[in-house]
Amino acid sequence: MTLARPVPVHDQTGQNLPEKPLSIGDYLIRRLQDYGVRDCFGIPGDYVLGFYSMLENSPIRVIGCCKEDHAGFAADAYARVNGLGVVCVTYCVGGLSLTNSVAGAYAEKSPVVVISGAPGLSERPNNPLLHHKVRDFRTQFEVFEKICCACAELNDPHTACREIDRVLDAAVRFKRPVYIELPRDMVKVIPPQSPVYRLPDPVSNADALAEAVAEAKRLLAEAKKPIIIAGVEIHRFGLHDQLLALAEATKIPIAATILGKSVVSEKHPLYVGLYEGAMGLDEVTHYVEESDCTLLLGAFMTDINLGINTANLDPGKCIYATSEQLRIRHHHFHDVLLGDFLSELTAAKPQTAVRPVLKKPKIAAGPFVLKPDAPLTIARLIARLDEALDSETIVVSDVGDSLFSTTELTMHGKTEYIGPAYYTSMGFAVPASLGAAVARPQERTVAVVGDGAFQMTGQELSTLIRHKFHHICIVLDNKGYGTERFLHPGDFNEINPWQYHKLPEVYGGGKGYEVRTEGEFDAALTKAWTDPTVSLIQAHLSVTDKSQALGRLAERLSKKV
Repeated sequence: MTLARPVPVHDQTGQNLPEKPLSIGDYLIRRLQDYGVRDCFGIPGDYVLGFYSMLENSPIRVIGCCKEDHAGFAADAYARVNGLGVVCVTYCVGGLSLTNSVAGAYAEKSPVVVISGAPGLSERPNNPLLHHKVRDFRTQFEVFEKICCACAELNDPHTACREIDRVLDAAVRFKRPVYIELPRDMVKVIPPQSPVYRLPDPVSNADALAEAVAEAKRLLAEAKKPIIIAGVEIHRFGLHDQLLALAEATKIPIAATILGKSVVSEKHPLYVGLYEGAMGLDEVTHYVEESDCTLLLGAFMTDINLGINTANLDPGKCIYATSEQLRIRHHHFHDVLLGDFLSELTAAKPQTAVRPVLKKPKIAAGPFVLKPDAPLTIARLIARLDEALDSETIVVSDVGDSLFSTTELTMHGKTEYIGPAYYTSMGFAVPASLGAAVARPQERTVAVVGDGAFQMTGQELSTLIRHKFHHICIVLDNKGYGTERFLHPGDFNEINPWQYHKLPEVYGGGKGYEVRTEGEFDAALTKAWTDPTVSLIQAHLSVTDKSQALGRLAERLSKKV
């Protein structure tokens, strides 16, 4: 793939004019556009104002956020939906505020480009004590080296464009964050020449790929109870169609990890549910673990995915394929791309036994029947929300029971569920909803967030209101850190109660609802579902209420903490 060439500039007679040389800042913007970036999140500051001016005059829309780590969460969710996300901040006070959200993106393989302004090179002789500086001028760069897969400081006009290309390629290839530091006196510098960049085109080792496909085909031919466990990399690398092609050609049932939730439509006849080890539903766990051939595709076996390490998968019966490794039973195959393995295995037309598909567990038996005066519980809230979901809704969960309860929702399409199921940073959902809404403005976003997490980052509702997105924020109000109460009780789990439903008045838009019963929640959700603005539903829950998934997790994890 070659660098997209700029559109020629014409004079009034229609003749092509020489293209204006690109500065380092202009080149960075051009390359971001080449990768499909339409929006950028962040907060301006003096060291990055010159580049912000360039962004403002470019086709890339700048979405200002309330705080830098919010912008990082938004860029993370945007990347999960769009393929690449960008966050742009100032030096140290901005950049170092981003580290938590960028670390989460690294852990969960989300390609976020971090662009940070920096003091100009001409300002640095004699090591002056410039504002925002910590220790020395490379401190921030060295911090991001630990949580990004590639970093570049654009301090040399001769190499700046190549460094931009190298770093952006790494983000897309490895699906992890990258860091670009742009000294403010380099933004408008025009390099001696602008290179035409050719992306590296990684290819699989043909012999290793052929041997891996042949062994996988033999293993499937011997299997009586095969199963596919689909993981997060199917999302990140856009391999949904290849996964379905393999499953439908072989009739192999599909389970998903928590990180991989919504990797296929959960209404697909081959989908059986989430596999979470002993933390999950017994029928799904038994169905998966009695398999004699398990295809783990793009799945990373984190402690949460493994149900706090209670998963029982025999490596001798596994085909484990990710972007980083391919292992079939105890044999390792190197230099095989995940997409190539899926495509070639499907093309090989493996024959395997047709296994009866497990009937998908339902949140409730039969249609949801409202009990108007009954106190609201998390199980009934989720059951009612499940009834409302459609293919035009993206659900974004926070951590704790927001995460565990929403895993029971039935997602209608692919990439319609976003949750921090590995890094599990509180405060993810509201700013991540902003990122998802910016990436897909035509769809409705629903955030399910605990009251403790909302108090951390909920002010990003202000940005959702400012941009007039159709968003519903459901605050699970149990007066504190509910998950931690079940793990280790203590007064440290209590928080100051807020009147969350009144916040839209403070934010200057949207509507707020306060609900305590099923009937009140049903009425609020019904109004919010068709109201094209931001709605905040404060759902009062008992401090002892919890989802079944959280109950199973707490039982196992409390022994460790």
